[in-house]
Amino acid sequence: MSAAAFAVRPTSSRQLAGTGILLRFALRRDRVMIPVWVAVNALMVLSMPNTLKGLYGTPAERADLVTQMAGNSSLRAMVGPVFGDSLGALTAWRAGVYAGALAAVVGLLVVVRHTRDEEESGRQEMVASGMVGRRASLTAALLAAAVANGVLALLVTAGLAGQGAAGALAFGLGIAGVGMVFATMAAIVAQLTESARLARGLTAAVLGAAFVLRAAGDSATDDGSSPLTWASPLGWLTNLRAFAGERWWVLGLFAGAVLAQGAVAYALAGRRDLGMSFLPSRPGPAAGRLGGAGALAWRLQRGGVLGWSIGFLLAGLVYGGMAEGAADLVGDNEGAREIFQRMGGQSGLTDAFLAAMAGMLGLVAALFIVASVLRLHGEETSGRAEPVLAGAVGRLRWAAGHLAVAFGGAALLMLLAGAGLALGHGERAGAVLGACLVQVPAVWVIGGVAVLLYGLAPRAATAAWGVAGAVLLIGWVGPALDVPRAVLDLSPFGHLPKLPGGGMEWSPVLILTALAAGLVAAGLAGLRRRDMTA
Repeated sequence: MSAAAFAVRPTSSRQLAGTGILLRFALRRDRVMIPVWVAVNALMVLSMPNTLKGLYGTPAERADLVTQMAGNSSLRAMVGPVFGDSLGALTAWRAGVYAGALAAVVGLLVVVRHTRDEEESGRQEMVASGMVGRRASLTAALLAAAVANGVLALLVTAGLAGQGAAGALAFGLGIAGVGMVFATMAAIVAQLTESARLARGLTAAVLGAAFVLRAAGDSATDDGSSPLTWASPLGWLTNLRAFAGERWWVLGLFAGAVLAQGAVAYALAGRRDLGMSFLPSRPGPAAGRLGGAGALAWRLQRGGVLGWSIGFLLAGLVYGGMAEGAADLVGDNEGAREIFQRMGGQSGLTDAFLAAMAGMLGLVAALFIVASVLRLHGEETSGRAEPVLAGAVGRLRWAAGHLAVAFGGAALLMLLAGAGLALGHGERAGAVLGACLVQVPAVWVIGGVAVLLYGLAPRAATAAWGVAGAVLLIGWVGPALDVPRAVLDLSPFGHLPKLPGGGMEWSPVLILTALAAGLVAAGLAGLRRRDMTA
């Protein structure tokens, strides 16, 4: 073959040149995010056997739980069907769907960050000017996601081996399989879109659709046989039946999806120019819609706010409709009752469940506010902030637009969640709505921490994800493990009044609001005095 032909059609090894270096760089950049989220996911799963043993200590109690779940379609929609009464099978049932969803989120975030984000910021163009292959960046991103999911699979397998080695291995591989399915899906979407924000949003929308399909299928049948369940990768994890007569062939579905989607992503990556996409963004117009920094911030973040808003409204409707069913399932089980009371207060069981669900939605809203605040960091490091600040727009005015969307959007999410809970429950709309709105100051505190880190130490701004992950872990796992009160108090959510059912206490609400305001003020003061980075 001639030298000219070789230059036109480079070998596969040349297209992957530099992959190892880029992989090390990606893992270094994600040295906070990946360990935190893998640890949160693993601890959530590994805490389940002891929690379930405390709740359902005898085989008779566990068998009764399985029987009750078979007739409770609303709870099957939330966590899926249960296929066995062993502690391992109950762990796979209780934690599987959510562990798979968290693995999917980490996979899509990692891949989009190291592909489309790099192109959008212009850094990929500089990297590509060196001895780096055309597909090296995509390969490094997928390998980084594989490392995260592989470590998670190892932790789950080792931690649950005592419940059955085969079941632990199947469960660990299933969770990692879900993560890699959405990682390769994100790789495809990153080739189709020009915007990293849109790539993350579209992949997250597919994940939401997968959850809805699985929920609809599992509510219709108690054995996971619905076509809707099989249409969702989360449903594949359910039908893997870890610890309950493992269906090893289901792992082939994950492997097939990963290989097929990976092949599509590689093919697309070889057929477009750097920075371009197959679905170009719609141009302008800017006139009349971007009259200020606040309008620009809203234009940039409105898609994310809309998606999160729909999700919170639907989640509220689902959880509100499940309140009575959850009370029936707990019945006389004192252990389960105590967990709900630690999460939701000492009121009646239905009120405790509603309060616990309001708190859980508040924890998820903390993820939204961190992502929204860190949009400032993305605008700065990509160089898009410089043209805005070069005009008659000061730093504080520019930042205020994004922070108004972040903090106002968090309040809107909790308002919609409360409306959904009230509609789903059908009773005491005011009390249920108040239970969600009282979470807002704690959400704002997490947002304030993100502003503080961004303003004072922009290179450490992503550590805000670690703070949100730690708070999420305390809120999810802490009550189930009956951790000391001092640990629960590390989270701002641990200081809020437990509504509905409990008494309203304004002092912690006002203190948390003031703390959030102080953190934001300190962060903005740091932003005003430091140099802008690129």
